[in-house]
Amino acid sequence: MIRRRKTFFMLTSVLLIFCALFFVSCADENKLSVNGSSQGVAIKGYDPVAYFTDSKPVKGKQDLSYNWMDSNWHFSCKENLEQFKSNPAKYAPQYKGYCAFALSRGDLADISPEAWAIVDGKLYLNFNLDINSAWEQDKVNYIKKSDRHWAEIEGKKI
Repeated sequence: MIRRRKTFFMLTSVLLIFCALFFVSCADENKLSVNGSSQGVAIKGYDPVAYFTDSKPVKGKQDLSYNWMDSNWHFSCKENLEQFKSNPAKYAPQYKGYCAFALSRGDLADISPEAWAIVDGKLYLNFNLDINSAWEQDKVNYIKKSDRHWAEIEGKKI
């Protein structure tokens, strides 16, 4: 009887260790990817650095691309590509490029590269220009709500 219990506990322990290792190995592939990653291009091909340097959305070029966070990021010029490479987190949109307004309500939504704002040195994107206008009216509160929801959503696979 004691021998059976030892065997049972030993097998159970081995099974638990195997399961833990399996889930740890799958953790990276289960993380929420950058918006647009399924199509292979972040921000629908727009240059993330241009929002800061040109104060407007600028379409990037395929031949000026950089892979970061399993997504291809396009740039309008070599200088912007190099700036992004030196500090991607500075230029990448918040919430992995998902709509900031939708996230304030706990949802994920696509974006329009034309619907954007920089707040406190961070790039935020929204679903469309109408949503962006509404978001701009109370952006500080929307950002607080989005940050709370993001903490719950980030890391989940959708």
